[in-house]
Amino acid sequence: MIEGDVRPGFEEVREEFERNFAERGEVGAAFSVYRGEEPLVDLWGGYRDPDRGLPWESDTLLPMFSATKGVAAGTMAVAHAHGAFDYDTPVAEYWPEFAQNGKGHISVRDLLDHRAGLSALDVPVGAATLADPAALAGILAAQQPRWKPGTRHGYHSLTLGLYQSELMRRVDSLGRGVDGYFQQEIAHRLGLEFYIGTPDSVSLDRQAALPAPTRADILRNINEVPFGYALSLFNPMSITRRTFGNPPLRTASELALPPYRGIELASANGIGQVRDVARFYAELAGGGAALGLDDRTFGELKRPDPPPSGGERDLVLKVTTRFTLGFWKPFADWRFGSDESAFGAPGAGGSFGFADPARGTGYCYGTNALGLRIWDDRREKALRDALYRCL
Repeated sequence: MIEGDVRPGFEEVREEFERNFAERGEVGAAFSVYRGEEPLVDLWGGYRDPDRGLPWESDTLLPMFSATKGVAAGTMAVAHAHGAFDYDTPVAEYWPEFAQNGKGHISVRDLLDHRAGLSALDVPVGAATLADPAALAGILAAQQPRWKPGTRHGYHSLTLGLYQSELMRRVDSLGRGVDGYFQQEIAHRLGLEFYIGTPDSVSLDRQAALPAPTRADILRNINEVPFGYALSLFNPMSITRRTFGNPPLRTASELALPPYRGIELASANGIGQVRDVARFYAELAGGGAALGLDDRTFGELKRPDPPPSGGERDLVLKVTTRFTLGFWKPFADWRFGSDESAFGAPGAGGSFGFADPARGTGYCYGTNALGLRIWDDRREKALRDALYRCL
């Protein structure tokens, strides 16, 4: 049930895609790589809903969880290039209420680089609050940082997108959030199908079903999760538990279903065609001329931000991480792309998209057989390694 094509010279990638189903437990997946407007790899296969025996189609929509962060970061970059804001200006200059509780000096760069100390919210939030931008803005503005902003970083798993959306509403002349800006200024121009908060007009039947890992699955694969991170998840007082425990979701897959499905959560509930995420990254990798991206903004995306003064150990994930302007960047423990100019974002379960400016390529892999690794899911890694051998 493998469909799609690869360009001559990329046959090894197709072989690894097939091997994922035969040997690595793949259920349904898609994988695309574009160079400019040219598809080098465009593959899909398996089942979008194995319980009902529904095959993965060319236009199947996949929830991508935190891989959404890359689309949101790219959207912010386009807005930056159009003069909506400056990365080094304090957030409070655009959003005065944000200055509460000592946050007046936090720059947009600090926020996007996960350095604001705002990874967790003290006020419990559920779907109703998240769907109310005015009420949510008050909670976000009042939140006190959990560490001295700028000195450390910690993965803002959900909150990054909440702050991005409100900031975008403040700086955009039309008051659009991240999804509204993306749909009108990016998706419409490039012909992409990707949503941050799925419209009611999009049939749930097109969406890949996401069976949540069982307790047995988690225990069987516990060695895939960094020890410090796993330990912190069980400590109700840890930053990690507070970051991932509000709203109280049993699994990430709940974000792809009502009542969260239709809410704009720019860090977590993007859904779309895998190839269209690759196409977006390919446009960014080539300099983004079609979107009005300028050399100044493109240079910012390619250049890694200096690490925080307190080091690169992530206070939430308990491992080394590196971020620049909402994107993940390559570092010693996780190499992707050709060099340090690459930028992208992984998502829960194994999805991963990135731009490789050195090659001018955009890349995206997505699966509905959810793994546990933060990065380098073995299926995705096998495809990425094969791709770069072919390149």
